[in-house]
Amino acid sequence: MSDLASTLTDDQLQILKDAALDFALSHGLVVRPPPAAKDEHNTTALAGGVINAPISLIPTPFPANAFRDAVRIQPLYNQLVHDISQDDALSTVDDFVKRLYDLYLLVQKEGIAQPASLGVHRSDYIIHLNQGQAFTDAKIKQVELNTISVSFGSLSSLTGDLHRYLLATTGYFTDNMDMSALPPSDSIESIASGLASAHKLYGSKTAKVMMVTQPGERNAFDQRWIEYNLLQKSGVVLIRKTLAEVADQGRLDPKTRALYIGEQEISVVYYRSAYATTDYPTEKEWDGRLLAERSLAIKCPTIAYQLVGTKKVQQVLAAPGQLERFVKDPSVAAQLRDSFTGLYPLDGSPEGIAAYEAALANSDELVMKPQREGGGNNIYGKDIQATLKSLTAEQRNAYILMDIIRPPITKNILLRKGELQRADVVSELGVYGIYLHDGHKVIRNDRGGHLLRTKGVESNEGGVAAGFAVIDSLLLV
Repeated sequence: MSDLASTLTDDQLQILKDAALDFALSHGLVVRPPPAAKDEHNTTALAGGVINAPISLIPTPFPANAFRDAVRIQPLYNQLVHDISQDDALSTVDDFVKRLYDLYLLVQKEGIAQPASLGVHRSDYIIHLNQGQAFTDAKIKQVELNTISVSFGSLSSLTGDLHRYLLATTGYFTDNMDMSALPPSDSIESIASGLASAHKLYGSKTAKVMMVTQPGERNAFDQRWIEYNLLQKSGVVLIRKTLAEVADQGRLDPKTRALYIGEQEISVVYYRSAYATTDYPTEKEWDGRLLAERSLAIKCPTIAYQLVGTKKVQQVLAAPGQLERFVKDPSVAAQLRDSFTGLYPLDGSPEGIAAYEAALANSDELVMKPQREGGGNNIYGKDIQATLKSLTAEQRNAYILMDIIRPPITKNILLRKGELQRADVVSELGVYGIYLHDGHKVIRNDRGGHLLRTKGVESNEGGVAAGFAVIDSLLLV
């Protein structure tokens, strides 16, 4: 299977491509491209102004033991996020994160209206292969832990369905493979189920879940699937608002602090934006975020959960003894630490100064990361040295350094905008988790399916929405 991408003939590829495009259109495995991506005749669109989601044509081989390890420890990461969120000494390392932290402190000082919290998390890993090590013995190493607006929960499930469909209908997938080698992802159902659980905990049958989105969200199909599943499986209605609309249309009940948008009570605020500086172009967006945080609605995530997902927290946890502040069971701490890679501060501490000097001397084995979500923000190689030289000592606090993880290279065929590309690729695994706490006890702590993103080896970044990667599925070996 690992060399199938090389052995498929052009005729076979055309059959697979046509079948994949038909499946994508008929099953909602699509996205709306930004206006600049459409030509004057809109020839890239399949129908209704949409194109196929960026996907791989065949599943990518992935070590079965590494996949099972990632799935097994997800509930441990879910619990860790909650436990760290109870610590007020969260890090503030750049203006944007500081603004969030100040908002968090303000709401804490006023008194929390809603002690319950919902987490929809995704822990991302790249497998690391030591020299001479067998592919099947590769280990997972965590790239980052996402705690807000985790994406592609729906389209990742559909891509796995696509690959199982192609396996069953074309006969091109060889090696006596069976369906058990292509593990399904229940991320669509899991995310919707988590929202439904929080809505039920809130306790109002007439309230609605509110998804906070960006204006003109181009990944709306991923969100629509969750909305549809929430309604179909649980009967819960979801509405969409931007942060500016929350500010303009929202109000709090003076007695209960229940959040109303117009006359509609809101049970859960589910953020699919609010994680980047561009989501707050004016003060109105900050007003909308503050209104929601002050409210009785259950937040997904709370600001505290969002702050736990910053790169600085990830780096601090890797330092000796820091993880053990929150994880008292040595066996649990060992499992989590086994997934860590090398992480270093760039602050004024002795460790930060040493990391700064090491990066100036040799940056080829490092990646420099800011406190930002989404693709396109990381800095690599010689660019690290140039960036470090341009920053003041205080500005360096907004970044961390991480050892580059060197994954094995495989081959695949990428399908973007109806066009095929044979490529040498590397992949990144994301495992979803659902965590619901009522303020006193854990209500849910579940695994929530998985995502595989695959990109050409020439690309340093890994974001699908940012145009660097495609959505893939696993072939366990």
